[in-house]
Amino acid sequence: MAISVFDLFSIGVGPSSSHTVGPMRAARMFARRLKNEGVLAQTASVRAELYGSLGATGHGHGTPQAVLLGLEGESPRTVDIDTVPARVARIRDTKRLRLLAADIGDSHEIDFDEPTQLVLHRRRSLPYHANGMTLFAYDESGLPLLEKTYYSVGGGFVVDEDAVGEDRIKLDDTPLAHPFRTGAELLAQTRETGLSVSALMLENEKAWRTEEEIRAGLLEIWDVMRACVARGLTREGLLPGGLKVRRRAPAAARQLRAEGSREAHAMEWLSLYAMAVNEENAAGGRVVTAPTNGAAGIIPAVLHYCMDFVPGSDEDAVVRFLLAAGAVGLLFKENASISGAEVGCQGEVGSACSMAAGGLAEVLGGGPEKVENAAEIGIEHNLGLTCDPIGGLVQIPCIERNGMAAVKAVTAARMSLRGDGRHHVSLDKAIKTMKATGADMKVKYKETARGGLAVNVIEC
Repeated sequence: MAISVFDLFSIGVGPSSSHTVGPMRAARMFARRLKNEGVLAQTASVRAELYGSLGATGHGHGTPQAVLLGLEGESPRTVDIDTVPARVARIRDTKRLRLLAADIGDSHEIDFDEPTQLVLHRRRSLPYHANGMTLFAYDESGLPLLEKTYYSVGGGFVVDEDAVGEDRIKLDDTPLAHPFRTGAELLAQTRETGLSVSALMLENEKAWRTEEEIRAGLLEIWDVMRACVARGLTREGLLPGGLKVRRRAPAAARQLRAEGSREAHAMEWLSLYAMAVNEENAAGGRVVTAPTNGAAGIIPAVLHYCMDFVPGSDEDAVVRFLLAAGAVGLLFKENASISGAEVGCQGEVGSACSMAAGGLAEVLGGGPEKVENAAEIGIEHNLGLTCDPIGGLVQIPCIERNGMAAVKAVTAARMSLRGDGRHHVSLDKAIKTMKATGADMKVKYKETARGGLAVNVIEC
């Protein structure tokens, strides 16, 4: 199956790709299916049941409001984040839901009592994946009109029950110019063609878009990343959710500016960029899923580092960085997982660190072997990382963890450039190890808030 760089980098909202973006997409898919099957006007009630990690930590991740907005036809890419609180309050106060309200001419209003019609099963799971949800629609007599089960499999990717086992946002069999599923195949393709990792990825992307469209799309992603960092560096106050976590990025930025030379504090700016993004993510702001929301700060931070501190970096460097990072990301998607609920945070922060390391190594002049080496170092030193957010919120340890991983990514890239590309552990073996480690990891350490820091730190 073919995966595009635009599947791995998508514009959405915080705080979670698997718990916010995915459920919003799934609920919207369900509402649109009601319309497509001609039963929207007959629908008198809907019911949503969330299982596994969605049920266990859904409240902390904003999953219920994501489902409500999705049923009203909103998309994570286009929803007006400034109006979300008022929209959700209106639904809860009036107990009325406007199915597909975001689609002009398609709105259908029904009664909706959230406490009884949106159920979070905290200790029940569906068989295929930890992030499962089932939606039902009924007519006035209570007869079922439609029932569908969806899985949010990480990074905002959603599959329904018909695609179980495919692990794709869509079943895409688009033929690619230079297909690869493993790091070894990627390196073989670059040797055969003489292309860099980013150039080979560009040729594959042309199966869906023109080169001009690819470039424009990647630069739009970069614009959203920059805007997210800018907001994160200026917005003060406490993050939502009850932990009373204070935004630290604005004060830290003021301190660094006052201390003068940016070059002398490059690594501090790097970690600060990542934390700024994840503070915005925790607040439900506009972010780029890269490849998940819990790890959304790492790639923007390393790309900012590249633009700020690597001489000669320009828009071409941005495009090359994102293409190379995307090539690494699809290896994780193909051969393991980017879902914290499935393999722990090694699948989120670990994969993002690996992707950022590969992207930076490419821009710094590393050939394919050094890009692969950088990516391997990035994931190897995140193996076993658990997902244990306090209170189920994407705040502690997630915000700082992004800052730490951004520093690891830069270190990994620079370490690879000092070598000759030869190393004992291949990227493929590291990814295989990550998958096996995730399978061995206890469920309580996989985004359930029932282990680790989530239970050993007293909530305030």
